[in-house]
Amino acid sequence: MSGIVGICRTGEKQLVEKMLAKISHRGTGGKRIFAKKGGVLGVVYQKGEKPPFLNNPRGTAVWDGRFSGDLDQAETDSPLALAALKGGEVFLIRDGLGISPLYYGEVDGTLVFASEVKALIGVASKIQEFPPGYKYLSGTGFQQYFGLKPVEAWPLEQEEAALRLRRALEEAVAQYTAGRTEIGSLLSGGLDSSTLAALARPQVDRLHTFACGMEGASDLEYAREVADHIDSIHHEAIYSLQDLWNVLPDVIYHLESFDALLIRSAITHYLVTKMVADYVPAAFSGEGGDELFAGYAYYKDLDPDDLNGELIASINRMHNTALQRVDRAASAYGTEAYVSFLAPSVVKLAVHIPVEYKLHAEADEEPVEKWILRKAVEDLLPEQALWRPKVKFWEGAGVEDHLADYAKTQITDADFRQERRLPDGSFLNTKEELLYYRIFTEHFGNLTDLDFVGRTKGAPKVPEPQ
Repeated sequence: MSGIVGICRTGEKQLVEKMLAKISHRGTGGKRIFAKKGGVLGVVYQKGEKPPFLNNPRGTAVWDGRFSGDLDQAETDSPLALAALKGGEVFLIRDGLGISPLYYGEVDGTLVFASEVKALIGVASKIQEFPPGYKYLSGTGFQQYFGLKPVEAWPLEQEEAALRLRRALEEAVAQYTAGRTEIGSLLSGGLDSSTLAALARPQVDRLHTFACGMEGASDLEYAREVADHIDSIHHEAIYSLQDLWNVLPDVIYHLESFDALLIRSAITHYLVTKMVADYVPAAFSGEGGDELFAGYAYYKDLDPDDLNGELIASINRMHNTALQRVDRAASAYGTEAYVSFLAPSVVKLAVHIPVEYKLHAEADEEPVEKWILRKAVEDLLPEQALWRPKVKFWEGAGVEDHLADYAKTQITDADFRQERRLPDGSFLNTKEELLYYRIFTEHFGNLTDLDFVGRTKGAPKVPEPQ
């Protein structure tokens, strides 16, 4: 985990210092600023990790993520957000799925950029998300180099598809366990997190697993079962409604969003990551499994011919929703999240697996979501966890509608009608979202352009006024 900032103009070291201070939580172990012809770059990073910068006669670069060290190969590196200076020109790139965050704006017509929005507030008037799969070069502008699109399925038998998926996931996990004796894994007891934990366990001497939820939450029970099955060192935290209210302002500050469903999940993610920081510097997180293998309930309502396209669209929407949550929850405590389901090799294989293996039904039975993933790891997990139906993070952790119910007691119908229209002309969906937006403005002010805020598809909403 690291954080980068910069400006495409010489002599702005003081500004870069100021921007870095806003994201210092992303790296408390070290800081470097490079003032060169054509721009100034800055980076903060964690203690004990390989410093994420290079500075030699061939050029200067700072990055967040995994960089091979070769700028010519940066398009194949993931996750990655990178800025480089060479010969007075600035080069920026963000990985194809947007796993590593990056934002930009302008100061007097000059490009300025940072890993988080908060570093740009008060610096640039209009802040935008640097699009995934794009690169930028001074004098040339933005160019797209990658875009995930629907592809034809490979003619795979079920057994071959399951075997190849298992191997791809093992290799994706091994990229992060190599050379380590100890690592962490978030564990909700759902299929995706359980899969990564089970795959990581034999690759390290000690695997720490982490779960949290309200008293009686289903995630806690399933996580204990999986942890016992794989013999991990398990940690869990039980929180109350008051705990949720207490951390809500901090969650919104780090998340940089007011999207209701995203914040529900982010609160539990934030709380569990707090435990991670006490034991290990990094932990696996299961994001991407639902989008790659048809885990969400609404996929079952789609026409089979439309399913593949919607899965691709779902993956392409993750950069400013689920992946933003993962990044900000981890960075808030200076930890790192490993999303191995989104390793390039896994994604390439997954999009070519026939959709009937993902949402699979025998005879007249109800389709089983993520069926091919379950088959790929059926020897690793206890039966109950292996075939557990999909439960959203905030539901399994016991958050459910407690936050929405609380918002209804705090915001009147008249207040909602008066305040739900945002400065950019869009509308807040619910009273719950207005509650979050009020906190958002306390942190960041009344921003007139909110394009950088991702909105969850299918979120509950009150009809907009005509």
